[in-house]
Amino acid sequence: MTMENGTTYHIPVLLNESIRELNISPGGIYVDVTFGGGGHSREILKHLNGNGHLYGFDQDADAERNMIADERFTFVRSNFRYLYNFMQYHGVVEVNGILADLGVSSHHFDDSERGFSFRFDGLLDMRMNKRAGASAADVVNGYEQDALADMFHSYGELKNSRRLAAAIVKARAINPIVSIPDFLNVVQPLVGKEREKKELAKVFQALRIEVNHEMDALKEMLKAATELLCPGGRLVVITYHSLEDRLVKNFMKTGNAKGEIQKDFFGNKNTPYCGVGKLIVPSDEEIERNHRARSAKLRVVEKRQ
Repeated sequence: MTMENGTTYHIPVLLNESIRELNISPGGIYVDVTFGGGGHSREILKHLNGNGHLYGFDQDADAERNMIADERFTFVRSNFRYLYNFMQYHGVVEVNGILADLGVSSHHFDDSERGFSFRFDGLLDMRMNKRAGASAADVVNGYEQDALADMFHSYGELKNSRRLAAAIVKARAINPIVSIPDFLNVVQPLVGKEREKKELAKVFQALRIEVNHEMDALKEMLKAATELLCPGGRLVVITYHSLEDRLVKNFMKTGNAKGEIQKDFFGNKNTPYCGVGKLIVPSDEEIERNHRARSAKLRVVEKRQ
C-alpha cells in the first residue's frame, strides 16, 4: 500500500500463502483482524463474489486512511481483542475464515513520531492506538522496579532484566525519560556491543508489548476466533517472535493459551481444531525483497466439523 507522500505503508508478508490457506469460499464471510495497509484484505476481496463480505480490524488511525471503498468491505476501528463483540454488533454469528498478521507494520517502524524504533529521536510513545492508553514513557517513568524487570524478562526474554530496571529507576529519579534518546542513554550501556541491535530490539519489543497489552489481546482474539469460526472455517496466523508464536501454537493445538490438552470422558483429545499442513515460512526470495519476512511463520488450522 502506497501512501499519499509516496512511501510504502506496509508490504504484506506471505501474501499468496495466507490467501491460499484461507481456502476462500466466494460467498463466505471473512475477517482480517490486522488490516494495516490493506494488502491482505485487497487480495481476499478478489476471491469474493457479491454475496461474500470482509471485515477489517485496526485500531490505528493511520490504517483507517487505507480503507477500501467496496460494498463488500467493512472497516472496524478497534483492537482485535474485541473481535467477538464487534461481530455481534454487525449481526455476524459465524465466519468462514480469520486472518491475523501479528507483526508490527513497517509503517510504524519507519514513523519517527511513533517511537517504535531506536533508529529515531522521537518521543517514547509506542501506542498502536494514539487516542488512548499509557505511552512507553508513562511505563518507564511510572512502573515499580520489579514490574519493569518482570516486563523485560517476560516480553524481551532478557537475562539482564533486573539491571535494566534498576538503571531506569536510577535515571528517572534525576530526569524523566521522555524521548527515545533519553531511553537509549540509559539502556544502551547495558547491552553488549557485539549484539547491540538484537538486544535493543528485545528491549523495545518488551516495552511495546507491555504498552499495547499485546499478549492479552492475542489471547482474547484467539478465543473469539474459536467461538466465531464455522465448522470447516480456517484460522490463519502469521507470527514474528517466539512469545506470540508459542501462544498461537498452543492455542491451535489445544484450544487454550497454556497448551493443556483436554480429554473427554473416554480419554479422547477434545480440541476445537485440526491441523492443516505444515508450518509455512517465507522463501529466500521474499526475505530478500522484504526484511520483515525473516522471522515470519504461518500457521493454519481448521475448525472441527
